[in-house]
Amino acid sequence: MAEYLKVLFPDLKNYLLQMTGALLAILVSAGTVLVFGWGLKVLVDKGFSDHTGHTLNTALAVMLGIIILMAATSYARFSLVYWTAEKLIADLRKRIYSHILKLDPAYFETHKTGEQVSRINTDTTVLKMVATTNLPMGARHVLTIIGGIMMMVVVSPIMTGTVLLAVPVVVAPIIFLGRKVRARSKDTQTRIGDIGSYAHETIQGIQTIQTFCYEDKASATFNEMSDSIFLSALGYIKVRAVLTAFVIFIVFSAIGILLWMGGHRVLTGGISAGDLSAFLFYAVTVAGAVGAMSEAASAFSQAMGAADRIVGLLRRQPVLKGSFTLKNAPHHIEGKIAFDHVTLHYPSRPDHIALNDVSFEIEAGEVVALVGPSGAGKSSIFQLLQRFYDPKSGKVMIDGFNIADYKPADIRQYLGVVSQEPAIFSGTIADNIRVGNPEATDEEIRSAAGLAQAHGFISALPDAYETKVGERGSLLSGGQKQRLAIARALLKDPRILLLDEATSALDSSNEQAVMLALKNLMKGRTTIAIAHHFSTVQNADKIIVLDEGRKIAEGRHADLYGTNSLYTHLAGLQMAEEKAS
Repeated sequence: MAEYLKVLFPDLKNYLLQMTGALLAILVSAGTVLVFGWGLKVLVDKGFSDHTGHTLNTALAVMLGIIILMAATSYARFSLVYWTAEKLIADLRKRIYSHILKLDPAYFETHKTGEQVSRINTDTTVLKMVATTNLPMGARHVLTIIGGIMMMVVVSPIMTGTVLLAVPVVVAPIIFLGRKVRARSKDTQTRIGDIGSYAHETIQGIQTIQTFCYEDKASATFNEMSDSIFLSALGYIKVRAVLTAFVIFIVFSAIGILLWMGGHRVLTGGISAGDLSAFLFYAVTVAGAVGAMSEAASAFSQAMGAADRIVGLLRRQPVLKGSFTLKNAPHHIEGKIAFDHVTLHYPSRPDHIALNDVSFEIEAGEVVALVGPSGAGKSSIFQLLQRFYDPKSGKVMIDGFNIADYKPADIRQYLGVVSQEPAIFSGTIADNIRVGNPEATDEEIRSAAGLAQAHGFISALPDAYETKVGERGSLLSGGQKQRLAIARALLKDPRILLLDEATSALDSSNEQAVMLALKNLMKGRTTIAIAHHFSTVQNADKIIVLDEGRKIAEGRHADLYGTNSLYTHLAGLQMAEEKAS
């Protein structure tokens, strides 16, 4: 438990003052309840025999004072507990999100997006409910049980001993069934993560779903997943119901026996009627606290299931070599790139060779085109350069240093990327461009947009650069998204450019202007382009031809066309397509 707290809430010590205050309030609140029992004893033994009413008047005054104290401590407990819990959970959500952003892409090959969202939302909410409700109440019930038993001993040690004999009978099932609750809760939360992931995927792809009239099938799949959650939760509910029923049976049976025993002792003069009244009060109070503890234990077991998943995620660390190195990457690079006998296997496909013993060199400032059929390994080269993965063997070098010796973030600062399907976020247009440089001024953003031929359509929008683009840029056309991505790369002003079909979504009226902007940007910078436009390939300083993860040829267009069959075939297809268009 202590280890879990250390992982989940490493800053817990910063809130010792608030937690101490809350514990003190809980202690006083529990104590005030126990005072009522002794007041009941005095009232029965003395109050009814005092015909002047003085004892009753005093009892009322004392009771009102205790009630005021109870209300004040309840206010303090509620305020301190909720403030501390909300702050701790807010900090935990921030840590989970920040941690997820630092994980390698390999992690997301086998873990769905919906699962990660469930960790941030659902699991932290479960922990918050326990921290704000079950844990404080549990602490109060524990204090009530301890104090109540002590008072029962004071009133009647013999009857207390009889009650304590039933404790193992109650506690053992709580522990046993609590473990089952935890396991079933964990299974339910896992299924909730799965259904969240499925809903996320299908809603994001809503146009594809509707185009192929897949709505009924998607709904049926969702319904099946929802039913499986219900069945899993039903098992959890049954275990909790059995636990609750068992505790109620044991507790109230014990109270019935106490009434029988106590009644006989009053008749024989062993205890007074006030003693019996006080003892029963304490017994019922303790019994109620024990019953509530069983509920708290079930909720706590559910929270432990959530904690298991969060701790598992937080303990997951980036596996890339150099992720935690203190070695500083050079502040400035020339942009020379070299692949030295590089072989790559993706973690989710260990038997498939994405790159097989690939070697090449690119001089600083060169423009290099990667050519090859789908699956040839072009994108894998981009993945390695961005340090999303490390090669199984061989080295990827920039300016002669092995990039695996440095933090991924240090390497990525050199790179600017424009992909075929750029990621557009649901903020404003300015926010999306500013991803390239969070410190950029508004003027720099407009300048980058102008070079990317985006300023025109942005200015025509109702709120210009402050226009909301919708989820995944749903309010923008494909060409507009592409130009925002190009503006983003322009704003970063990198030494190395990675262009993956950077102009594929542009219409002919803008393509030439954007190509000119890219050409200006490429001056003095190393550029690697995955391109099907023949003009891009033909003008490259070097062409690297890939097939099935291997480099099969390298040279300029004039060297390769007519001499390498694969390149000749691909170039012929591109020329035919461009001529037809």
